[in-house]
Amino acid sequence: MTDRALSVVRAGALTTVQDGGRPGHAHLGVPRSGALDAPAAALVNRLVGNPPEAAVLETTLNGCALRPRRPVTVAVGGAPCPVTVDGRPVAWGAPVRVPAGALLDVGAAVRGVRSYVALSGGVAVEPVLGSRATDLLSGLGPPPLTDGTVLPLGPPVGSHACVDVAPQPAPPAELVLRVTLGPRDDWFTPAAAGTFTSRAYRVSAASNRIGLRTEGPALERAVGGELPSEGVVLGAVQVPPDGRPVVFLADHPTTGGYPVIAVVTAGDLPAAAQAVPGTPLRFVAVRRR
Repeated sequence: MTDRALSVVRAGALTTVQDGGRPGHAHLGVPRSGALDAPAAALVNRLVGNPPEAAVLETTLNGCALRPRRPVTVAVGGAPCPVTVDGRPVAWGAPVRVPAGALLDVGAAVRGVRSYVALSGGVAVEPVLGSRATDLLSGLGPPPLTDGTVLPLGPPVGSHACVDVAPQPAPPAELVLRVTLGPRDDWFTPAAAGTFTSRAYRVSAASNRIGLRTEGPALERAVGGELPSEGVVLGAVQVPPDGRPVVFLADHPTTGGYPVIAVVTAGDLPAAAQAVPGTPLRFVAVRRR
């Protein structure tokens, strides 16, 4: 096996390989997948000199620990967290050189949920349908990391950025999601539509890469029964029988039978990926379909 590789010493709660995902395959029932906080993933790639499409590691809450077989340039971004090399603190949000055999420890997020780890050359697992992303819903791509996993790295293709630290948005203290109402908002009572865009919700601990679940007032239906399954998109706000909205994220199913009351503006979804359970949440209508 090539020595352009790294060993996973501590996999953490959920660490996956992610890139730009698999857009364009919904007609085959294949979700988009990819990094939930795409701007954070793109930034760490840029910091280590990778092209934007290079695969990175996405950690969840408590980070991971890695040991490269060759010297490698690393950058950690997304959710702020402590980063050490062989126990010595190093910069978060900046390129760091990690010697061969040293232990890179990406610690628990101090704010936010998901940190991103880019390594020069990118994670070079075999692509599936043009992407190296782990898809938790369909099972496509590499499985989530486990202790002892060995990941190949590609050859470096660019120089790392010459910066002390790269500014990044802070995880939200309050999550505000702009929405376009529809296509099935007429399946809800006028009072429910008003509740949806005027009342406060909170991010549920049951949220995952498939969807951001909410706690708060239930939305009353005006139409009984269920829809025939129809296509759903990234950011769709589906309302299951309990009446609590669910925002579909990168690993969402491509079809669904519950009514979609609105669709979240794409630019607001990275913040949703970093909202910890209990974060206050408001939906703000910006237009109607």
